[in-house]
Amino acid sequence: MATENPSKKLRVDGPLIGTHSGHFHADEALAVSMLRLLPTYSSSPLVRTRDPAVLSTCHTVVDVGGEYDDAKRRYDHHQREFTTVFPGHDTKLSSAGLVYMHFGKEIIATVTGLPSGPDLDILYEKIYTDFIEAFDANDNGVSVITPKDLTAANLTKKFEDRGFSIASVVNRYNYTQSATPNAAKSKEDQQDEEDARFQKASSFVGEQFVIEATDRANAWLPARNAVAKAFSERLQYDAQGRILVLPDSMPWADHLYNLEKETPRPDGVAPQVLYVLFPESTEPDSKWRIRSVSKENSGFENRKDLPNPWKGVRDEELDKVSGIPGCVFVHAAGFIGGNKTFDGALAMAQKAVEF
Repeated sequence: MATENPSKKLRVDGPLIGTHSGHFHADEALAVSMLRLLPTYSSSPLVRTRDPAVLSTCHTVVDVGGEYDDAKRRYDHHQREFTTVFPGHDTKLSSAGLVYMHFGKEIIATVTGLPSGPDLDILYEKIYTDFIEAFDANDNGVSVITPKDLTAANLTKKFEDRGFSIASVVNRYNYTQSATPNAAKSKEDQQDEEDARFQKASSFVGEQFVIEATDRANAWLPARNAVAKAFSERLQYDAQGRILVLPDSMPWADHLYNLEKETPRPDGVAPQVLYVLFPESTEPDSKWRIRSVSKENSGFENRKDLPNPWKGVRDEELDKVSGIPGCVFVHAAGFIGGNKTFDGALAMAQKAVEF
């Protein structure tokens, strides 16, 4: 268990990791958990302290100490002069970003088994963009959209989402207290309890990272070729290329957005795909889904909803409203629907693009 007691910290099985004691945050929780995914640190103990003498005995220190020096394995970002960012990004790094920048490729390779090469490079950038950068921004007080811009646009939140983020989950572990009042405990016992709460938080964010990395490696990366093939064949389903047909359910959105930007567009072809079709399962008689393509980086807003008269309607009633047999449903929000057959789903898409 992590402790500030120097006599305990010397009992090491791996290189000693140090971070600060007291209130903890998502960035150092993630930094520690990522390090421990590497063989070098897999059995490393952790010391949580602000004592420079104790930190000086650590092999690797994150988020404390006022020093960033990769050669010395020091990864703090609180110095006034610190301005380091991940290549190609503008967000100042936190301890999570620093650890990821220096160890990320090795960590991803360890977790996923990917060898060095283009796929690993792609995943390294993708995971920073979609996962790590938010930790850096949160710890450095950077909002997705600045409050002054929201005010200038006269926009207000529809609901409060402060408790919904990974950072808010980590923060809750700071306040998970035992039944025994602190006044009745020794300082060492209090520190042990705080360290145990940090370990739970670190395990939680580490698990999220592993899920992110493995899903990207096992599903997102392999989908690139399948989506590219479907994109090249889209004109057989719609002369303007507004319908994409996939052979299976897979992560397609990122790849589609990139293909639309990168691929030369012939005259008469629409600039964007509006609907994506895919089977619900790999069974030969699988039902098919039709999905509206979301506007890039816009959450739940679609490029083109499924037709309003279809929304919230099911089965035979939807057959009548749409004029297409075999309909199963269209969601009330208009972003997804289903049909019993591929031909039926394609007919829904072909009618919807002209609606």
